[in-house]
Amino acid sequence: MMTSFFDQFASPSFLGIPLIAVAIALPWVLFPTPSSRWMNSRLTTLQTWFINRFTNQLLMPLNVGGHKWALMFTSLMMFLITINMLGLLPYTFTPTTQLSLNMGLAVPLWLATVIIGMRNQPTVALGHLLPEGTPIPLIPVLIIIETISLFIRPLALGVRLTANLTAGHLLIQLIATAVFVLLPMMPTVAILTATVLFLLTLLEIAVAMIQAYVFVLLLSLYMQENV
Repeated sequence: MMTSFFDQFASPSFLGIPLIAVAIALPWVLFPTPSSRWMNSRLTTLQTWFINRFTNQLLMPLNVGGHKWALMFTSLMMFLITINMLGLLPYTFTPTTQLSLNMGLAVPLWLATVIIGMRNQPTVALGHLLPEGTPIPLIPVLIIIETISLFIRPLALGVRLTANLTAGHLLIQLIATAVFVLLPMMPTVAILTATVLFLLTLLEIAVAMIQAYVFVLLLSLYMQENV
């Protein structure tokens, strides 16, 4: 039974071809294309308003040098939100439950922020490893601790996104299984459990959007330290 619960996180394949590539490419197909008309559709207007609000919120703490990353961060945000939301549909696969994909996104972007900091302002970038006013005997220990915390950042980005989505999907499947088991025996309890399942689904929709926002927000904070 436990194996069947975790089967939903296995990457599906068709004729030996992994379908994770299709799942990754699908969000870009669903985005509405800009129209040449004077007035856009409601969906395009809503998407434009959301992107503008998110971009303003994201770039608020950054200086002018970090504004060139706005397009990448906004695209990554829309990509993660769409993948997470599509994964809540029945009989679908969520690529962001795979740690390999999340680490593939987190490590290069984190490494880019570190390289930019070392290239543009190496003194300030290295200064983060040693807080000001540190006693001399604690300097080697603090440098080691800060270096370890620096290299843990991409791991925390990937594991946070994977763990939150995996836990939510497992809870939904467990409670849905309980509803089907309890329905013939105790209909009242099954209805109450179905209500909990509905509320949990609403919570998972919020988690899917919040985790995508947190992923991009932390990357922007790392960029702020190095720009």
